[in-house]
Amino acid sequence: MERRVAFESSFAIAEAARMADIDVCAAYPITPQTHIVERIAQLVADGELDANYVPVESEHSAMSSCLGSSAAGARTFIATAGQGLELMHEAVYVASGMRLPIVMAVCNRALSVPLSIWGDHSDVMAVRDTGWIQIFVENAQQAFDLTLCAFHIAEDPGVLLPTMVHIDGFHLSHVIEPVLLPDQEEVNKFLPRYHHPFVLDPNNPVTMGDFATPALYTETKVGQDTALRNSLKVILRVFQKFGEEFGRDYSPVETYKTEGADILLLTMGSFSEVAMEAVDGLREAGEKVGLVRLRLWRPFPFEQFRQAVSRARLLIVLDRALSFGGPGPVCSEIQAALYHLKERPEVIGFIGGLGGRDISVNGFQDMIHQGIDKAEQGKFGEVEVFDVRE
Repeated sequence: MERRVAFESSFAIAEAARMADIDVCAAYPITPQTHIVERIAQLVADGELDANYVPVESEHSAMSSCLGSSAAGARTFIATAGQGLELMHEAVYVASGMRLPIVMAVCNRALSVPLSIWGDHSDVMAVRDTGWIQIFVENAQQAFDLTLCAFHIAEDPGVLLPTMVHIDGFHLSHVIEPVLLPDQEEVNKFLPRYHHPFVLDPNNPVTMGDFATPALYTETKVGQDTALRNSLKVILRVFQKFGEEFGRDYSPVETYKTEGADILLLTMGSFSEVAMEAVDGLREAGEKVGLVRLRLWRPFPFEQFRQAVSRARLLIVLDRALSFGGPGPVCSEIQAALYHLKERPEVIGFIGGLGGRDISVNGFQDMIHQGIDKAEQGKFGEVEVFDVRE
């Protein structure tokens, strides 16, 4: 029996960690993720969560602590944002290389400088290639649901890879929304206990993260990449299981009003809900426009994405991060994913929403119309930052 509560997305994630019965949370407070770990600390202090809460002196230490706890067989959770994610960057690679199924909530935040505490996807793109599964959410309900899914996916014996759950800083982390919470028994049924087959044990010593010569390094990394790509099968299975048990369906690529649409907008994260309203308005005006949302960033869902855009003639991609000197990072991925197809939509890229700047419903409609104009002029290779003041 589900109950309806009012939670900000940060509290929704903390509640998911509580209901997942985590064993360890190591954290350092950094805006805008602090509410997550503050809430977990309160749950531990109040006796509502039987877990070890480890306060540390930096985000690097936080991830290092999580490496040890996960390697010892503890269900491990961590949260960070922006500059904190960059400080732990070195250890983030270690988690995936050692196949440790840590779950980390990332409240996405712009990177310095200038200093900004507000959200964009600069930090996401900086850790794109660290070997973690990466999932995007759009609201507080999804933050709760997909954190539970993240534990199930990461800890699956066929996966054993760390997983990030991305929520937009402030646009989600500090916004209160209605959330449906299941009973603990339902969560226990959905999420099995964590059991790592190669835990650190003094009575059965193993070596993790050892030195590798050039004769071994390539094969090791290919194996890691293969595991990440193969995790898609488990992700699909977990999403299906969640839908069957809780009635809320998720997919690596999700679409909105794409039927009969020959122009599609692609978004990630909380801005997708504003983009839906923009699409609604354009559809009512008779324009054949739809929306594609990337739920899964890594492993990239090539097949599902190609199916979603196969009938469009134009795909307009919104990046919320700069790749200095080049096209937007998401736009580059999209172009690469479509490159070998004989019939594919043309791609126009925009970069917007940097440093927490909003894009309104009218803004998205303007972006779509500008994209159409650029396509008619054949300006497919240009990079344009949306809504720049002269």
